[in-house]
Amino acid sequence: MPLLLYICSKIESMLSIQLFRQEKELVLAGLQKKNFSNTALVDSIIEVDELRRTAQQENDALAAIVNAASKEIGALMGKGEKEAAEALKQQVAQHKDQAKALQTKLSELDARLQELLISLPNLPHQSVPTGKTPEENEIVKQAGVIPDLSAQKAPHWELTEKYKLIDFELGNKITGSGFPVYIDKGGKMPRALNNYFLDYNTSKGYKEYYPPHMVNADSAYATGQLPDKEGQMYHMPEDNFYMIPTAEVPLTNIFRDVILTEQELPIKITGYTPCFRREAGSYGKDVRGLNRLHQFDKVEIVQLVPTAQSYQVLEEMVAHVEGLLQALELPYRILRLCGGDMSFASALTYDFEVYSAAQERWLEVSSVSNFENFQTNRLKARYKDAQGKIQALHSLNGSSLALPRILACLLENKQTPNGIELPSELIPYLGANFKIQ
Repeated sequence: MPLLLYICSKIESMLSIQLFRQEKELVLAGLQKKNFSNTALVDSIIEVDELRRTAQQENDALAAIVNAASKEIGALMGKGEKEAAEALKQQVAQHKDQAKALQTKLSELDARLQELLISLPNLPHQSVPTGKTPEENEIVKQAGVIPDLSAQKAPHWELTEKYKLIDFELGNKITGSGFPVYIDKGGKMPRALNNYFLDYNTSKGYKEYYPPHMVNADSAYATGQLPDKEGQMYHMPEDNFYMIPTAEVPLTNIFRDVILTEQELPIKITGYTPCFRREAGSYGKDVRGLNRLHQFDKVEIVQLVPTAQSYQVLEEMVAHVEGLLQALELPYRILRLCGGDMSFASALTYDFEVYSAAQERWLEVSSVSNFENFQTNRLKARYKDAQGKIQALHSLNGSSLALPRILACLLENKQTPNGIELPSELIPYLGANFKIQ
């Protein structure tokens, strides 16, 4: 059996303690593939777990002594041997003080263990390519026709200025760079696209939610944004709320601390939200215009499914997003991300990229991921099977779709000397008389 396949067959949750004790080398191999360098955390976790286990054994032994002594005290009192009973009570009191100290130590060790565990990323699925950079991602499929725009082609930031669709400088005045203002027809297009994406998703069985745009720290930890992406999220310290980087966070947290029934599965939900990302360190031509924003719209799909079904569901979700890009008549490719380019929480991710004929490069517009038990373990989301036994769930999510780059590629790839010719799928949402000329 291949090494990473063996790792995945051993993983039942977010890196269980048993896995660290019994399969340390396999965990290290998975972390190495994920390009996670702080592998000393593994030794720290094992060390703290040993201390915790020892303390637990001592606590259990003390509890047994106290229980036995309590019975003996009752017997002594029954025989009238009060002096012996009182002496034994004093010993029990000392044992209880020791037990109280051990329980405090156990709580501290449990907290330390949890702190260490949440610092480790999910381990990759066996099909994840080895690599550290986006250039090492594996191209799974490429489809669609790349238009020949000839020498007349213009990037979207010129088109939006020409047709008065978006004002980037006005957004910079109101807030700062990365917060554009959409105007008139430029404002109608995002609304139409979001409605189209939501209708497409709900027609495929996803239930629509409109969740909060801020979450508490528990929600951010549950889906893996904290502690990994703490510096990339906008944070309100006074309330300890975080602006969401994606609708995945509030949507998945709907099922935090919930035990579902087997009849309720699969959970299929979708939702539109604005998304907020600091994108610290982003600069240069790759972030011009709509290519990388601090605020943008995105429609998300999320599923919770039994563990045995998750990889089939992942393929179905990939096909779902692919159908959207085909309907929009955009050239696209699907990438299987290498270990070093994957997110903290993901076990396997497919990225969708659309080709911008004006910029002459591929732009990421969607990620579809299987997180296996990584998020659901943090969420404490489970389900009860037909026999009444509590079972684990896997969580998956995907962008369906992220709007700014889709809008950019529609404007760029559909440009003609007479204006922008948008795909027929959008006419019911924009109106028959909607034209960009």
